[in-house]
Amino acid sequence: MKKYIQLFVATTVASIIFTACTNDFEEKNTNPNAPESVDPQFLLTNVVSVSSDLSAYQQGFRQANYLAQFAASIEFERIDRYEMGSNSEYWSAIFRLLSDIKSMKASPAANDAYVAVGDIMQSYLFSQLTDLWNDVPYTEAVAALDGNFAPKYDTQESIYTDPETGLLAVLSKAVTTLENTNNVIQGDIMFQGDLNKWVRFANSLQVRYLLRISKRTTDFTALQSLADSGKLMQSNADNAVVPYLASAPNQFPMFNAALGLYQEHTMTKTVETVLTAWDDPRVAVLYKPTEASKNSATPEYNGLQNGQSSSTINANGIDLNNISLFGSIFRDVADGIDAQYMQYSEVQFALAEAVTRGYITGDANTYYQNAVTASFEYYNTPIPDDYFTRPAISLDGSANDLEKILTQKWLSLINVGHEAWFNVRRTGIPNLVPGPDNFNNNKYPVRYLYPESEQATNSANYKEAVDRIGGDNINSKGWWEK
Repeated sequence: MKKYIQLFVATTVASIIFTACTNDFEEKNTNPNAPESVDPQFLLTNVVSVSSDLSAYQQGFRQANYLAQFAASIEFERIDRYEMGSNSEYWSAIFRLLSDIKSMKASPAANDAYVAVGDIMQSYLFSQLTDLWNDVPYTEAVAALDGNFAPKYDTQESIYTDPETGLLAVLSKAVTTLENTNNVIQGDIMFQGDLNKWVRFANSLQVRYLLRISKRTTDFTALQSLADSGKLMQSNADNAVVPYLASAPNQFPMFNAALGLYQEHTMTKTVETVLTAWDDPRVAVLYKPTEASKNSATPEYNGLQNGQSSSTINANGIDLNNISLFGSIFRDVADGIDAQYMQYSEVQFALAEAVTRGYITGDANTYYQNAVTASFEYYNTPIPDDYFTRPAISLDGSANDLEKILTQKWLSLINVGHEAWFNVRRTGIPNLVPGPDNFNNNKYPVRYLYPESEQATNSANYKEAVDRIGGDNINSKGWWEK
């Protein structure tokens, strides 16, 4: 996989730890041996490196790939059967990172560029919170530094759309700042201080979020303006990714993980069906041939149905030697993949969808082919000469065009945190069917549970939010997906 950034330093810095659900904040987070403040460049490095790694490995590879049916478990990963839990570790990690961002922006050594970049990262992290849990603390989220240990839960609608504090407004303001500053930033391990790339990332995030809420709006003026601006990601060179490195400690964690954990991530029947229909060569990068066929002249790529218990697998006589595992880039090469926030291909797929749905004007086929081509290039896989003429691939102006666009987009989002899951929840494409041994009454889940600590330490606000969203269960849909 091509690398666009040459240096990834996983720097651990002394940071002010914040968790929305902790009632002994001062006791746990006062370190008399730590410095009073940390230089903003180190805080920026920490925020980008930690959040990208969390998204790529624990959240992307270990969890979301099951929810999006890129991976199927053979025994132990019960999230594949929709035993979701609260994902409280990620909740807490996000709030710690948000606290670091607040410290970075408030640092005496910070400038307006650091503040704007901090706002972009803050918007990304808050979108993670609301899209994983629904209504969450937002406007008061990091108020513990000011003595408020029971922040209110904002509605998902206001988190996205408030004209002053909403994610879209904050991103737009950050872009304006970066386009008009002469200041510079250091510690940027993603774009190496290139503020133009931060502008393209922020604008591209706005496209992502405008599509996210597209069911709940009729005004797509901002989306059209972004599409016409020339200030979105222009190629894979603009991808918001942080490469893993060949040397420790900055390797992709699955490279050093136990073999049994790796073997829990098999190819799925869903992926097999799609890639077989497309006759798509990316399969050989994303997955391995089956153990039984790997030395043959015609290696096979076979998937396992999601959501099966080990007893069901055994009862059905499934030979795991005939099931494919994830590809070498995820296991055998320490720097085989990037920790991804967003790729250029996602932006082009989004614009193709927007044109096809009639939200904006433009050439859907051009956007679509740009997106697919970029995905092939990202995985260093030559695109077949006839690829866009194949009936299963080509857009023909029919009602099937949207399914083709969104299914290709789904594949391109493999290991991009939870983004593929968000898109499936929003669009229903592809149609992901719960497995036979799921724990959710054959329903496709749409959120994690709130952390139990919220019930104990932020009870009143927790109860108000639970009543508002329709119950603290994994089937309570958020505002944008209803």
